[in-house]
Amino acid sequence: MGAAVPYAIAAKFAFPERPVIALVGDGAMQMNNMAELITVAKYWRQWDSPKWICGVFNNEDLNQVTWEQRVMEGDPKFEASQSILDVPYHLLAISIGLKGIFVDREEDVATAWEQALASETPVLIEFKTDPNVPPLPPHIKLEQAKKFAGTLLQGDPDEAGIIVQTAKQVLGAMLPTKK
Repeated sequence: MGAAVPYAIAAKFAFPERPVIALVGDGAMQMNNMAELITVAKYWRQWDSPKWICGVFNNEDLNQVTWEQRVMEGDPKFEASQSILDVPYHLLAISIGLKGIFVDREEDVATAWEQALASETPVLIEFKTDPNVPPLPPHIKLEQAKKFAGTLLQGDPDEAGIIVQTAKQVLGAMLPTKK
């Protein structure tokens, strides 16, 4: 966990002419990747191409662990250990000389990627995301479904949002979409 930005920096040094993209959650970003942005700010001018992009998914939650607890153990979210500070990552990038882009609407995602790929400096795109969207795998075991349901019955603090987002995701997989 937390290797996205260091690995992306290493990839850029190995292949400085190629674009590099790192995708990271806000928990991992806070653990050690924020400091590595300073490395990017220090060295990017040495690269043949400035195309280095870090996408940060900001949902103010240690989401992978939160969902593991819900589905694998049947435990509600424990907010004291799972909720994290809402850091303006895009502003941090700007403060050290990189380009920062903030996206909080689905319809702005494509434009953000276009701007990032056209940039002449490394970019951090901060995507504000919903922590209640369950990372549902294509196949859910009965035991996992039972524990997930048990989590909701115990009174998860985000229960209403989880139910809405789960329904959207399940229905979205079954209903036809506009192209």
